[in-house]
Amino acid sequence: MSIQCLGKSSWPELLGANGEEAVKKIDKENPYVRAFVILKGTIVTMDYRCDRVRVWINKHGVVVEVPRIG
Repeated sequence: MSIQCLGKSSWPELLGANGEEAVKKIDKENPYVRAFVILKGTIVTMDYRCDRVRVWINKHGVVVEVPRIG
C-alpha cells in the first residue's frame, strides 16, 4: 500500500535558502502541508505524514536538506 499525498511534495530550489523564507514559500505553494524549521541533528519521530514538511537548517539558518513531505 502506498500513500498518496496532495500537492507539491519537494522543494529542491530551497536548498541553501533562509529557513524561515523557505517555510513561507512551502506554506504558500502547498496548502495541504505545514512546514517546520528544525535544526540539523535534532531528534525527531520517524513517522510519515502527508501534512508535514521539515525544513532542516544549520546554525546559520540556512536550509541544508531538500524540504519534502514526510
